[in-house]
Amino acid sequence: MHRDSLKSASRIVVKLGTGVLTDSRKLIDPAQLAQLVAQLAALKKSGKEIVLVTSGAVGAGMGALGYENRPTNLAEKQACAAVGQSRLMAVYDKLFSAHGLVVAQVLLTHDDLEHHERHLNARNTLVTLLDRGVVPIINENDAVSFTEIKFGDNDKLSALVASLLPADLLVILTTVDGVIENFGKADAKIISVIEQIDFHIESMAGGTMSATAVGGMKSKIEAAKIVVRSGIPLVIASGQKKNALAEILGGADEGTLFVPQPNKLQGRKRWIAFFHHPKGTLFVDDGAKKALREAGKSLLPPGVTRCEGEFAVDDVIRICDVDGMEFARGIARFNSAAVRGKNLPKEELVHRDDLVIL
Repeated sequence: MHRDSLKSASRIVVKLGTGVLTDSRKLIDPAQLAQLVAQLAALKKSGKEIVLVTSGAVGAGMGALGYENRPTNLAEKQACAAVGQSRLMAVYDKLFSAHGLVVAQVLLTHDDLEHHERHLNARNTLVTLLDRGVVPIINENDAVSFTEIKFGDNDKLSALVASLLPADLLVILTTVDGVIENFGKADAKIISVIEQIDFHIESMAGGTMSATAVGGMKSKIEAAKIVVRSGIPLVIASGQKKNALAEILGGADEGTLFVPQPNKLQGRKRWIAFFHHPKGTLFVDDGAKKALREAGKSLLPPGVTRCEGEFAVDDVIRICDVDGMEFARGIARFNSAAVRGKNLPKEELVHRDDLVIL
């Protein structure tokens, strides 16, 4: 049943990782890129809206600038991205043009999606491009991004783009066939469907050993948490298979499907939940946690046991239980100094309209 529902997906975000775009020398692999674009073009021609989130700019620049391994120095990495991004887009433009399709480059920083007006503007731009039959090609603006404004990796960026639109499906094409249980052992097997992301699933996800990539399965699981809470399915599959996308959209048992949660978050709540670097943390007692999670209440001052970090009015903050487990995010109606000073009126610290249960 879950797989069949993917057949009706009309707006699809596809993320291509560095590993599936580059060869053993870490240079862009033209044949591999051509077959991936052919798959995307076929979907587009079948009436689907396609948004491509691509890695590979730093990888493309590394080869041109003579780097063997991904540089760790920020300025060197940004130089690679600046050289590589234009090369990457030139290749995409040529390949999509051969299928009669127009592409648009969209470079984003985390800042662009955190600020509410810019968030809505980015969405409007993408929707307008899709309405005009264009394939938006999105990458992090690595040439100017630094730690405070980075998404961290393109897995997260693809999840945020899917949530921003919102999309009907996110597909992450990578160098493996899906989430693999007992990876590297004789009894290794692909998990076909994941209904809940629990400790068992998270423990299977490692980082990456690649010289050009930054993500690994760990970042893909983090991306999955964002999209499934937004009510969007995610499939992680192999980018090396020539017909992976057609199989996925045809309902075949390809890759690993993460099943979305049924209670889909609305646009503003998605923005609160996923598009911020929270400025501080409120720890609440069990009674407050129950009131927020089960009764849909606002957070009141008596339920707060501890306050960490410095935040202002209207900043997004984390809400954790007594064990430190984050279970909600919300917009603060008072600053951290007022919360610590306990000189608050009996009003909502976080109103339920500004609160999201994760």
